[in-house]
Amino acid sequence: MATPMSDDNVEKILEPFRTAVKVQGDRVKEMKDNNVNKDDPDFKQAISELKLRKKALEDQITKWMPKEESIDRLKMEDLLKRRFFYDQSFSIYGGVNGLYDYGPMGCAIKANVLAEWRRHFILEEQMLEVDCSMLTPEIVLKASGHVDRFADFMVKDVKTGECFRADHLIEAQLERLLKAKDINPEKKAEIERLLPQIDNMKGPDMQKVIEQYKMKSPVTNNDLSEPVTFNLMFATSIGPTGQVKGFLRPETAQGIFVNFKRLLEFNQGRLPFAAAQIGNSFRNEISPRSGLIRVREFTMAEIEHFVDPTDKSHPKFETVADLQIQLYSASNQMSGESAQVVRLGDAVNSKLINNETLGYFIGRIYQFMTKVGVDKRKLRFRQHMSNEMAHYACDCWDAECKTSYGWVECVGCADRSCYDLTQHMKFSGERLVAERPLPAPKKVQVNEVQAYANVIGKSFGKDTATITKHLQQLSHDDARALHDKLEQGDEKINIDGKEFAITRKMFTFRSIEKTVQVEEFVPSVIEPSFGIGRIMYAMWEHNFRIRPEDEQRTYFTLPPLITPYKCVILPLSGNEEFKPYVKQISAILIQAGISHKIDTSSGTIGRRYSRSDEIAVPFAITIDFDTLKQPYSVTLRERDTFKQIRVKIDEIATILQGLSTGTVTWGELCTQYPEFVEQQTTKEQQ
Repeated sequence: MATPMSDDNVEKILEPFRTAVKVQGDRVKEMKDNNVNKDDPDFKQAISELKLRKKALEDQITKWMPKEESIDRLKMEDLLKRRFFYDQSFSIYGGVNGLYDYGPMGCAIKANVLAEWRRHFILEEQMLEVDCSMLTPEIVLKASGHVDRFADFMVKDVKTGECFRADHLIEAQLERLLKAKDINPEKKAEIERLLPQIDNMKGPDMQKVIEQYKMKSPVTNNDLSEPVTFNLMFATSIGPTGQVKGFLRPETAQGIFVNFKRLLEFNQGRLPFAAAQIGNSFRNEISPRSGLIRVREFTMAEIEHFVDPTDKSHPKFETVADLQIQLYSASNQMSGESAQVVRLGDAVNSKLINNETLGYFIGRIYQFMTKVGVDKRKLRFRQHMSNEMAHYACDCWDAECKTSYGWVECVGCADRSCYDLTQHMKFSGERLVAERPLPAPKKVQVNEVQAYANVIGKSFGKDTATITKHLQQLSHDDARALHDKLEQGDEKINIDGKEFAITRKMFTFRSIEKTVQVEEFVPSVIEPSFGIGRIMYAMWEHNFRIRPEDEQRTYFTLPPLITPYKCVILPLSGNEEFKPYVKQISAILIQAGISHKIDTSSGTIGRRYSRSDEIAVPFAITIDFDTLKQPYSVTLRERDTFKQIRVKIDEIATILQGLSTGTVTWGELCTQYPEFVEQQTTKEQQ
């Protein structure tokens, strides 16, 4: 974890904790080098001890974190809900945990974030955008592994039936016991050793801990049931018969994978190419917590970049190679070291990051996150350790944002190799492959399976499609065996409990020699996956401010690119002479496509400035008595500095467009236009 301070005394305090992590990390590395089985009890214990020491180090870093790094979360969330950035869904009926509605401000910010995501990725990288069904047949998610493995352990209150996620409940109750003043050293050490093991516990292990510590329901103090697995997907049936089982998608990626063949055709058979999708996904969390961080319905923006596994270079990598990015490598984590700021090109050249394409997307993710308002000092890329990564993954990095909840994963960026397409080939029978030219033509043995539907149809009618598909999907060994049997006479096959007599005229299998110019391969996939709600929450925390002169005045310093309104129009008073100018300026801004708000309500100009600051409006146009005189002009106020300049009305749209897109900065404008001092003085007097 990156240490947010450099004081020598603090480093002396942290040094023994870092050393303890390094010693244990070296032990785990040695066991891996010796090919110790990951299920070996000694290896599991070594991993648990490493996690324990890492947590002790992280606790010390948090303890010595400067106070100014923390925020008043309650004040921030009060502002977000009071100004209806978001709120709990169905609140007039008591609300539903894990479901939230975005209000006008949240909705506008989300739309702006997604618009910038489209421009930054889809437009600049010439990606192919798709919009796939959220309803997904069971077979698709069976192939992806979600049906069998997308689950958490759950316990129930035996009397009320209230459900709790088992690992969260155990963790919370053990941490509460740790804080007890009368805890003895032996019990404390025992609990500290248990905590890092919770993530890897199975049902019986959890039940043992629940019984050992006599854990009860945190709400009623009733007994708890034994832990059972609970699949996190929302199940449903498709169609009126209920016979087609389906789920609401837990991610958007599968829609891209199943359309790979069509996308490859659209791209004229050329690799590499990327497909992208923005849409809602659903996870039936057992007991959602942490506000917008863990919800049951959320917006994802995902990219699947298909690439030849033998060539993962990227033609545009040099455009991001010089970025200095905070990387928290697996080696750092094993050695108890802080995250390191590393030049991206050096990280790829040293193979810290597996390949150029993965490195390129890490760079592009960094640029996007900082552009929409994430503080680069509170952004790191954490590499998955080997015990975290899926067996098929080559490398995986998470973009994590530091929040009051700790480091939160907001974007995952993984090299998933060819796992997904291979799985869908296996379950669907479709060839999801690409081709690469051979250096020279070569002769190969090709096996051909041929089922003659016209002949099959004469004998089996409505079952023709089922039989034909079954025969075409036979493995080469099974097809050869069936062919040999048919040479001797008819052969019966069984499909879903029904028998069909196949004749020699219905089916053939043969091996022939062909000269080929190309070879087939299954592409690898680099997958950046963005959780939009989490990114927005991190943006809000990183940009929440309290005016030092008045603690009740809270606001957000969001960049103009993603603010809900680019400016507010404020007449100095209710003077009738100001009204035509309000209409004129609003019409100019509408014509230029600049979102804005008009505030003609009663109240001092200072109070109205404060109201617009609360909803992150970066600029305020004030119409005063000088506006009534030629050359017609207004004051333009900047939210964060209070500074104002005076500009002509016919220049205001061009100026705001430049400020909103970042082509001009406020500092540059202050050197070109006269500062309006009087309003600054008035503001200071309020």
